[in-house]
Amino acid sequence: MTLANRMGRTANHVSRMAFGACAALAASAVLAAFPGAAHAEQAAAAPAAAVAAAPIPRAEGAGPPLWVVKDADSTIYLFGTIHYLRPGTAWGSDKVDAAFASADQFWVEVADQDDPSVAAKVAQQHGVTPDRPLSSILSAEDFAAFDKAAQGVGANGAALDAYRPWLAAFVVAGTAPMQAGYRPDAGVDKTLMDRARAEGKTIHGFETADRQLRLIAGMSEEAQIAYLNNYVRHGDQIVPKLDQTVAAWLKGDAAEVGRLNRLDTRAVHPDVHRAALIERNTDWAAQIETMMQGSGSAFVAVGVAHLADQDSVVDMLKARGYTVERL
Repeated sequence: MTLANRMGRTANHVSRMAFGACAALAASAVLAAFPGAAHAEQAAAAPAAAVAAAPIPRAEGAGPPLWVVKDADSTIYLFGTIHYLRPGTAWGSDKVDAAFASADQFWVEVADQDDPSVAAKVAQQHGVTPDRPLSSILSAEDFAAFDKAAQGVGANGAALDAYRPWLAAFVVAGTAPMQAGYRPDAGVDKTLMDRARAEGKTIHGFETADRQLRLIAGMSEEAQIAYLNNYVRHGDQIVPKLDQTVAAWLKGDAAEVGRLNRLDTRAVHPDVHRAALIERNTDWAAQIETMMQGSGSAFVAVGVAHLADQDSVVDMLKARGYTVERL
């Protein structure tokens, strides 16, 4: 298979992983797991003939965490999502249904998450360096470990040698959950996106796929190598950690979700935490503040790490003087 063909397949895979996740759990900004002129706003029109969405199975107990921020004429719900789930996962709740039904607008990390072409372009432009292959920047021991990890997901070190570390990390981190039965089309973002389209809500994205991937690609080489080595060395923990995260999320345990997320961001390298969370959360909090200065209702669905972890959107809104209530 040519490098171009491999890039096409990888970019399509990455496009599913990165929308949230920078990603959502496996990379915590990689699997995670996604704005008008001045605010990078993107709107997507609902299809003319949308099919009614199927009911979401009910979670036991309170269910995943939901917050609300409001003033006299604005109400914005903040729902923390998991980008990848096993089909049939029961995460629905009356409070989420009521909040979603009351909202005129639906906001996600990236509105065009079903279009792999943008991710493919960014991956090709910023994910490959044939003149600086992985074998030349990783130690012999680390490259051998990477080769073994790549073989575990159906590739090998030689085939991925031209990839930059961030993209190689996506390949290693993103495949294990799929092999364990997790699917992006069973994730919360896709489910709610389909429902928003069916109900004719206006759909917006906080950022573009291009920006999201460029933040990851813009990390220092040192951070990218640390990021890759983290998943190579702890590959056997990717799925168990995702299982733990989902279990905590279903119980509404935001603190535990945040703790698990930090193991793949802040604990790996400060640049990973900055690119995956801080820069994006800062931008999103500013956009939400602009929304609050207007009027109306919105339902925001973004990776739960962006709402539950340190330097979260919730904390940033509180720092701006808003009261954010956990429902």
